[in-house]
Amino acid sequence: MNRPAPLIAIEHVAKSHDGGRTFALRDVTLHVEAGTFLAMVGASGAGKTTLMKCINRLVEPDSGSVHVDGKPVSELDAPTLRRSIGYVFQGIGLFPHMSVAENIGITPQLLGWSPPDIMTRTRELLALVELPQSYSTRMPAALSGGQQQRVAVARAIAARPRIVLMDEPFGALDPLTRDTIGTAYRALHERLALTTVMVTHDMQDAILLADRITVMSAGHIVANDTPISLMGSIAAADTPPEVAALLAMPKRRAERISAIMTRDTDAIGRSHE
Repeated sequence: MNRPAPLIAIEHVAKSHDGGRTFALRDVTLHVEAGTFLAMVGASGAGKTTLMKCINRLVEPDSGSVHVDGKPVSELDAPTLRRSIGYVFQGIGLFPHMSVAENIGITPQLLGWSPPDIMTRTRELLALVELPQSYSTRMPAALSGGQQQRVAVARAIAARPRIVLMDEPFGALDPLTRDTIGTAYRALHERLALTTVMVTHDMQDAILLADRITVMSAGHIVANDTPISLMGSIAAADTPPEVAALLAMPKRRAERISAIMTRDTDAIGRSHE
């Protein structure tokens, strides 16, 4: 049975800096099927953000090709392409001089939507990201970090894109808010049948949210599989050491928490003897 053509097809992409002395990407090939939530992880400088930005032409590769829905992005008008793909910036990135409604409506406005349609869409999205309608007139500085990130997600999906790119979307949030927003976005991903590519340093986020995880190191893809398959490969002899190290982090955290709970439970038990 033939598999469907990928919605995003990255073929043999390379990107260098400093006149070819430093490579961010080296002959990278990656396919993302429609409806997939893909997390790209790896150490700083691994090439994951550079690779993601090749999808919407924020970065132009030196060689290779990127296709979206079968069309080479190099042949598409870059601003038009970017307006068709949602983008959640690292550090939230709301326009501070614009209200919540103006932030959400910026891409539909650029695409020529009518003011009534933008207003209707803004109301829909505030409800979708579970923010009160009264927040539409607030400025970003009046919102908490979690509320700002909800607005950023609403802005990214305002023009009904099929693809959403996310660059460390939860990095600036506290752990509780991070978990809440991550879970809420995963629900939106499924409800709206989105295709999501998320760059993150947090392996735990990748495991909990993504359908597939791509591990990058020094401009190469060193692993690309489902979370459960990757977790099952930790002890395998052929698992690259950088992959094993990333996968071991969530396990170590869980073991520490378990040890603390066991220690505290034992202490409480002794105090009642």
